[in-house]
Amino acid sequence: MHLHGIRLGFLLPSLALYIAGQVAAVPSPIELFARNPSGLSREDVGAPFSPLYIRDGAEHGHGHGHMAPIVELNETDVLLDHAPTPPSYWSIDIDGRGSGETRHPGLMVMHALMMMLAFFGALPAGIAFRSVNHAWHGFSVVLFWTFIVLGCGASALYRKLTPNMYEGQMHCTYGYLVLALAFTLSAIDAFAAATRLLSYVRSMERGGKFSIRSFWKSVVLGLGRGDSHVFRMSNAEYINLVADEPGDLDEDPKSNVGNIHEDETAQWVNDVRHHSEDSPETPASDYTLVGHRFSHGSQHSDDTVREQFANNIPLSRRLGKLVFATSERTLVLAGFAQLMHGVVIYTGGCRDSYLNGCLAHLIKGGIFWCYGLLTFARFLGSFSELGWAWNRAPTGQHVSAEFVESFVIFFYGITNTWMERFGALPGDPYTTKQIQHISIAVMFWFAGLVGMGLESRRLRRWLAAVSTASFMASKRNSDAVAEPASYGASFNPFPALVIGVTGAAMSAHFQKYLFQVQIHALWGYCLTGFAFLRCLTYFFVWLSPPRSILPSRPPSEALASFFLSCGGLIFIMSDEEITFAAMRRGYGDVMMFLNVAVAITCLAFCWTVLVVSFKGWLKSRTHPAVSFHQSA
Repeated sequence: MHLHGIRLGFLLPSLALYIAGQVAAVPSPIELFARNPSGLSREDVGAPFSPLYIRDGAEHGHGHGHMAPIVELNETDVLLDHAPTPPSYWSIDIDGRGSGETRHPGLMVMHALMMMLAFFGALPAGIAFRSVNHAWHGFSVVLFWTFIVLGCGASALYRKLTPNMYEGQMHCTYGYLVLALAFTLSAIDAFAAATRLLSYVRSMERGGKFSIRSFWKSVVLGLGRGDSHVFRMSNAEYINLVADEPGDLDEDPKSNVGNIHEDETAQWVNDVRHHSEDSPETPASDYTLVGHRFSHGSQHSDDTVREQFANNIPLSRRLGKLVFATSERTLVLAGFAQLMHGVVIYTGGCRDSYLNGCLAHLIKGGIFWCYGLLTFARFLGSFSELGWAWNRAPTGQHVSAEFVESFVIFFYGITNTWMERFGALPGDPYTTKQIQHISIAVMFWFAGLVGMGLESRRLRRWLAAVSTASFMASKRNSDAVAEPASYGASFNPFPALVIGVTGAAMSAHFQKYLFQVQIHALWGYCLTGFAFLRCLTYFFVWLSPPRSILPSRPPSEALASFFLSCGGLIFIMSDEEITFAAMRRGYGDVMMFLNVAVAITCLAFCWTVLVVSFKGWLKSRTHPAVSFHQSA
């Protein structure tokens, strides 16, 4: 097996270099035109040489007959389909084309900076603080609203001093809705804190003794008696850090953090040992939270403890916490949506006939971008408590990440199938472009269904029954069939297949201008690269399924997430209006677009590393440390 791995490691780079060399060896139509301009007209560039440039306009419903993509922008042709681009805030502040209007770009920069610090700085920090019940969570909330007030103030002053350059814009309205959700969550926090304060005051009136420590734990941290233990036990990073054998969890003699809570936690374990007297001995129960082994009479099963605490929490409270946590994390995505919306309004884009195409590129590209960042966060170790970080879930069985991917793909397909006819009149025939997009949506629809089906445990049992039914009745028992090692992980290729086919199809999508063809091919290749790398991840994980609860971090997945995010960003930048603006200003360069997309993606990945690392650092400060051994 190692020999095959070495051969594969040499063959893959060699194959990539060979393909790149063959592609680079073929001269482009532009180069042929430069070598022999007399024998080739500019209108003929690309037509007889490469299938990338051969498009039948009549076949694709564009009505231009058999023609190649145009090299230079034809403003007259653009005005046949779109209205002239009106002036915008950008034209006033940056281009200076306002008729005597005062310029205040600094206020807009301050607005953008404050809002980004709020939604991409203070908000993620607050979520991380809340995950460990840190006292600084309240400070992060105050900091969040401080940035919001400064940002909204700068925006209000800017709109007061600058004429309205975008009639009917909804950026402010949507922003207020997002802030209303944020205010609701903060109000719930404030109400809970006020309730704890009132309860503490009443306990003082009943003869309780005041102390700063009790006030801090009860009012600020919201921990009642014994709640600190419940909080630590309910975190997946703290419990059951055992893969297959008791030796996977060892006491760290050099850890100071573990010694702080050792006596206190050991006493608590002894206090609740009557719950575990009837519990069977398991490898996980051989090692307690503080690393000491107790006798059988004092052992406490981690599963029993978790079930006890889970059952003590009412269902309504658990659902409320789930809704609250989901809403809080949704605010980060809403901040990104508002950022894109603000850029559109400031530059004056997505008006009139550009609207539908603009929305398609922003929404779909934004989904790829965000999911690429989430995939990179999975690579770093986020969602490891669910088994989504290419690891084994520490506790219980959870919905797989591939099921979520398949559901999102299914939901996108089933909704987008009916949206491709937006703007068409009743009775209008289906154009080739509409059929192309509808067929892709249908692929998303049914491939997503197949992906969800493969992740269904019940369906897997039905499929397994085809094999187990062949056993004789006398031999059917629990030990008759051994599950393959691959059953411990999910190997669902359909999400990767859908994204890869979409990328391959869009890389060959017909466009009127050569620059647009090249940009679409660029992000199509990125999505196809994601699919290839995801399948490579499955290949290596299939050879060695995860056995540890720690994130395995397959390097192919880091590259896959980068390709997905970068492809999504280029998808957004390939919008027709953006490409027209770039060609008008002399920025119609594919390399420039690629470099800008890569730079922004790297910046976003740095932000992701910072957020995930900050949360991990907080976890390490609030949970006893453990030592790990080599899994030879």
